[in-house]
Amino acid sequence: MEPDYNIIIQDRADIVFKLMAKRVSARDWQRIHDAFALAREAHAPQRRKSGEPYILHPVAVALIAAKELHLDVNSVIACFLHDVVEDTPYTIDDIRERFGDDVAFLVDAVTKKPKKEYELSKQLDNFRQILDSVQHDIRPVLIKLADRLHNMRTLASMKPEKQMKIAGETDYFYAPLANRLGLYNIKTELENLSFRYRCPAEYEHISKLISDHLDHNRDNLETFRRQIQDTLYSNGIKVRVLVDYRRPFSIWRKMKKSGNDFNHLQYRHFLEVIFDEDQSSLSEKETALKIYSVLTDRFKELHGSMSNYIDSPKENGYRSLHVKLLADFGRWEEVHISSERMRQQSQLGCVSERNEDNIDRWIGKFRNVLQDTINNTDRNAHYMEDIISAFYTDDIQVFGRDGRKVILPTGSTALDFAYDLSDDTGNHAKYSRINHQIAPITTPLKPGDVVEIFTDPATVPDSDWEQFANTYKARKALRRYRESLPRKPYCRCDKCNPIPGEEVIGIRDHFNPDVITVHKRDCREAITLASSYGDDVTSVDFVTDETLYPVTILIKAVDRHHLFIDLTDCITNTLGLSMESFNTHTERNIVECRIRVGIHSIGELKTILTQISAIRGVDEAKRSL
Repeated sequence: MEPDYNIIIQDRADIVFKLMAKRVSARDWQRIHDAFALAREAHAPQRRKSGEPYILHPVAVALIAAKELHLDVNSVIACFLHDVVEDTPYTIDDIRERFGDDVAFLVDAVTKKPKKEYELSKQLDNFRQILDSVQHDIRPVLIKLADRLHNMRTLASMKPEKQMKIAGETDYFYAPLANRLGLYNIKTELENLSFRYRCPAEYEHISKLISDHLDHNRDNLETFRRQIQDTLYSNGIKVRVLVDYRRPFSIWRKMKKSGNDFNHLQYRHFLEVIFDEDQSSLSEKETALKIYSVLTDRFKELHGSMSNYIDSPKENGYRSLHVKLLADFGRWEEVHISSERMRQQSQLGCVSERNEDNIDRWIGKFRNVLQDTINNTDRNAHYMEDIISAFYTDDIQVFGRDGRKVILPTGSTALDFAYDLSDDTGNHAKYSRINHQIAPITTPLKPGDVVEIFTDPATVPDSDWEQFANTYKARKALRRYRESLPRKPYCRCDKCNPIPGEEVIGIRDHFNPDVITVHKRDCREAITLASSYGDDVTSVDFVTDETLYPVTILIKAVDRHHLFIDLTDCITNTLGLSMESFNTHTERNIVECRIRVGIHSIGELKTILTQISAIRGVDEAKRSL
């Protein structure tokens, strides 16, 4: 027997009405009722994949906006109406006439625009439309997040392939976007729902491990929680202390990052110490530091474990004081200290403070990068990669020598720092100095590092720099540099690595005839392709130019005084080459050296080998394959 959906629909809508009645005028409350009535009428014939009346979806989205995001009246109205123009005969003009320009703008911003041809793809063009709106108003993005959250909560009724599509979009785009807006609760739920539908077996496995671990450690954690609370109460500080387990997706990500299994993973949970910021005349920071002082008098602190996110908030607005304390049962436990207001800010982010200055500040975080990415006329396959790198999940703070603070994604290198200064600095970065120690520009950075970049006009990006670039700015600048170089009509086989002067052959890509790959004539892949697609074999003019091709030279010699000096003198002075690396091993007077250099042609390599072979004591010099 089908449930009485009329009662269900009205009951759920009434929750929205009651919530909004507390914070809107009687006139606006009536407008919310009118929006619900229009949406109910417009969607009356429609059903969801689950078989439920479609109107339950916009009602649920409006409830998320009202209850979880605390959005304004026009945003809640737009949530009721967000699918009306896309899925029913009603138009934006109908919305404007009944509810005004602001509601019409919000509905239009979240309505997908069908096209005969999409610039990138249907999905990517839709993402671009969403992000376009951020430059003017943050509310359309919040409405889309509420819409996506309800779709994810009801994804079970979809076919597996549809679940994978929607979950993939969510993990790739919507969850990082929620994080960037400081909406921690929504970001976390989106990540875990996506993980649940993308990898259901893995999700259930980790969920079971978390549940078992919680059961096994419940008594110890409860004792530690109570000790923290009692210690602070006895010092006149009222707090709430909670034990919070990390969610399956967070655990899975930590396992992947660390290479550890669940049982060897540290800090699967943490304790939250939450204080009322109004209980004393002290500032939030002073109260947090007082709590830190009291707790470290009672419990041992892991040396260097304190992280101050109060003075240096994360890019998504998160503020707290972190420390690791040794519980009486002999295990280091992670403790987060924050005020009630800080906790609310970490959950609601951009909507935690309802004023224009706060909203403008959050929009400003997006504007610089988005204007560059969204308005870039040369959008290509890297478009979404660029956007997501701008919404990175984790970040670190590093500093220039002048004290300038730079926010970069976790895992960034000195190269990312260089490109953050300017494209010119990045393109000519030769080496860095990190905490006053010289280091390659590919060196990963840690929070708090002081970085200085040294440039040389003769230095230009190497072909492998992109694998060390983590930021949008660095990747874009490197692509732009690469695209500025003269284009070659071919590419080299990455298995046989031919060099000009060797016997080579070209083979066209059978499915993309514009692409020709140069192979050595004895390359196994070339032989296979020639046997399978004989008509794709073609001659190529693989000539010497300014390109340097890396090769490793293997040298065997009898050890003697000054042998290494003579080798170095021959390579650097006589031949004028730069050495990328010089590795040597000596065993019972026999020396084996591997020297990596860049050459222009096979003829040049032969000259190098001849010169090295002539050095006294050298028995053999050859190219290492």
